[in-house]
Amino acid sequence: MNKPLAMHIVHSRVPRFTLLPLACTTLLLGACGGLSQAVAPMAVADTECAQVIDNGSVVVGSGLPGDPSAPEPASGYRTKNLVTAKTYMVVSANPYASKAGCEVLKKGGSAVDAAVAVQMVLGLVEPQSSGLGGGAFMLHYDAKTKKLESYDGRETAPAAATPDYLRTISATDSAAPLPVVSAPESGASFNLLRQSGRSVGTPGAVRLLEVAYKDHGSLPWKDLFTEASALASNGFPISGRMALAIEGTKALLKTDPEAAAYFLNADGSARALGSVIKNPAYAATLNSLASSGADALYTGAIAQNIVNKIKMTRGGSPSFAITPGLTELSDLANYQAKKRDPVCTTYRSYWVCGMGAPSSGGITVASTLGMLENFDLAGYKPTSLDINGGKPNVMGVHLVSEAERLAYADRNKYIADTDFVALPGGSTAALLDKTYLRSRASLIDVSKSMGTASAGVFPAPTALGRSVAEGNGTTHMTIVDKQGNVVVMTTTIESGMGSFRMTNGFLLNNQLTDFSVLSSDASGAIANSVAANKRPRSSMAPTLVFKKNADGSMGDFVMGTGSPGGATIIQYVVKTLVGVLDWGLNAQQATSMVDFGAANSATTNVGGEHPNVNSSSPSGGLAGGNDALVTGLRALGHTVSVNAQSSGISTIVKVSNASGSVLEGGADPRRDNITLGDTFKP
Repeated sequence: MNKPLAMHIVHSRVPRFTLLPLACTTLLLGACGGLSQAVAPMAVADTECAQVIDNGSVVVGSGLPGDPSAPEPASGYRTKNLVTAKTYMVVSANPYASKAGCEVLKKGGSAVDAAVAVQMVLGLVEPQSSGLGGGAFMLHYDAKTKKLESYDGRETAPAAATPDYLRTISATDSAAPLPVVSAPESGASFNLLRQSGRSVGTPGAVRLLEVAYKDHGSLPWKDLFTEASALASNGFPISGRMALAIEGTKALLKTDPEAAAYFLNADGSARALGSVIKNPAYAATLNSLASSGADALYTGAIAQNIVNKIKMTRGGSPSFAITPGLTELSDLANYQAKKRDPVCTTYRSYWVCGMGAPSSGGITVASTLGMLENFDLAGYKPTSLDINGGKPNVMGVHLVSEAERLAYADRNKYIADTDFVALPGGSTAALLDKTYLRSRASLIDVSKSMGTASAGVFPAPTALGRSVAEGNGTTHMTIVDKQGNVVVMTTTIESGMGSFRMTNGFLLNNQLTDFSVLSSDASGAIANSVAANKRPRSSMAPTLVFKKNADGSMGDFVMGTGSPGGATIIQYVVKTLVGVLDWGLNAQQATSMVDFGAANSATTNVGGEHPNVNSSSPSGGLAGGNDALVTGLRALGHTVSVNAQSSGISTIVKVSNASGSVLEGGADPRRDNITLGDTFKP
């Protein structure tokens, strides 16, 4: 690392931590021979908001040995240990973000306060996944009032959008939106469509955070942007995942000169792992938000810049034509984050609550669990249990995957933005009815996989849904504050690097590609088609779990979790819930456990990046042919993929042990996730 980072670390505010002289600090940062030559830690941090290590603790950003923010190449899997905290905790996808949120909690801030701080940092250090130009869903639990609320900050299509908005240039020009190399029968290519202005939805994350803050904020709003603004101004080292994202999209980032100038070197190469990058434009945007609130993004100069970028007509190098979006300033000014009813159902001795439409996540997770409730999953626990979650049982994976196939079938057909398309029966009740789910569970054969499931049939079905690909430009945070309030928030810009358009220091989303390109097919209207001001269906599934009281009512908080991962988010969340609630795994084990599951196809996923999965191929055989879980599933008729999974699960579980009631945190080993709080070693 270079001197600007060293200066930033020296001047960072780190309470109760004795920093070394500058010469020694630069030695640890690598200027005098590299981090590997550093001796044992010369200072020990207070364990509040610090990473606990074998011989003490270390503060994020200190540059000392064990600093979790030290950039490393992106890896498929790095084993992580369970973290225990006394009263507050934050788990997010980046060490700097978790540190910012933890410092807010340490000062007595609320879980929503911390969520604001975390998101502002994530938008800077993990721009490929989320940010000010994207959307989000949040669940909030108020420990004092026992009230649960959900907030919808999903992006919207512009008021001028038509059913063919993603398929044709205009009513008089039936060509696919540009740029396009060839026009498939569907009328457009997903990867090319995201480069057009038609892919960009009106951002919702910032408005959501402001609405939630007005309900549950504690510290001054302006103070929640300090850490992110300092990082943007002083610089931060590019992480492994960010470096990988830049390298993988460097040609597409040239769509917009502003994005290219920020992410690429002058010769067009990708900025490298560990190089320090500054974003003064982002710092200026944060300062505007801090002083003027969310209106700074939805009106005025920043809003106009967003509209201008959506209306680009040429881009790239060499330049090529781009179909502009039809977003106007009025679309931003009129955007509303909505408070909606959470989707809550019972599962064994628990209540499980998630996000309703336009997210399909909460409904599909609840549907899956409602079917699994009819099986004794506890009898199919993982074997060889270790901190990585052990080896999943073949029958356990089979039952979960089959239930998911049935749940995804209903999701694909029926779930869309309920402000435009009603669910069967007008609410979630029909899809989540216990009798209905019992009948669906009866379709599961313990001796063979069904391959592809059919959706359930309801009186007067609303519309034919359509499954669409969802991107992986998403992140998740789980937060508990000193008062016991909880936030689970999943936030996204859709695909990695969104639409490749940048303004005022942040990327714009390509969220509208979550809509079906077609508005109808041979079977009729498609529920998840485009319409003016409509929100595209999502799979984001921030989830909270509570005890079920003896009288059946909702009791105390037990667990919060969620993940990025596109349409596979549902599988990651179900796996984690089953791991804790059915198999008794701790937060880290359930989070770390092999990612497995299925959408509504013959393919069942078994994450081959996991150390407990042998993804090698026997001579002339299929990948995973030497693994007992994989071969066991194939014997049941599953088409098994051992491709690496890219979950980013962040989990907190409240438990009682010898230390009393404590929080246990699980951070996904597949990403840069980290858990911080008033941690201690039990």
